[in-house]
Amino acid sequence: MNGFSTEDDIHDGGHGQICCLVDDGERCSRAAGNACYSKRIAKTVQQRKLKLNIDHSVRHIYICDYHKAVIQSVRNKRKKRESDEERGISPDREFDAPEVDLFQLQVNTLRRYKRHFRLQTKPGLNKAQLTETVARHFKTIPVVEKEALTFFIYMVKNNKSRFDQKHDNC
Repeated sequence: MNGFSTEDDIHDGGHGQICCLVDDGERCSRAAGNACYSKRIAKTVQQRKLKLNIDHSVRHIYICDYHKAVIQSVRNKRKKRESDEERGISPDREFDAPEVDLFQLQVNTLRRYKRHFRLQTKPGLNKAQLTETVARHFKTIPVVEKEALTFFIYMVKNNKSRFDQKHDNC
């Protein structure tokens, strides 16, 4: 119960630690990931009235990927509703927009995105700050869904990686 599992535990993912959270009175038995139960996360959990508590008998504050996703989804819904209210859109109306986890990208990829779109940032951003900046911009890019799907199907059917555009030089 100290957060460290025995050699018999196979489901721990090799970390040797299990999630430090108690979910609705039941201790989570999933493998701990690299996300920490910070003060910011604790505040989100409290504000959104999630039934999550930290088990103080453990020596670490790492949470599993499942609880990380639950907390992120609650945080993202709140941000989306607040921004929708600012634009005059009803918060009752839920969109089916998929969430893109840009944190999974490498820092170099995020930097290339920033350079390509010429995003203005202060120098020396860490990965979390860079991801937040890129995600904010990514969400503003308008997409015509029908056109994007048509283009994607064309590329797959023709086994192409680039769109062939005919240039009229006449």
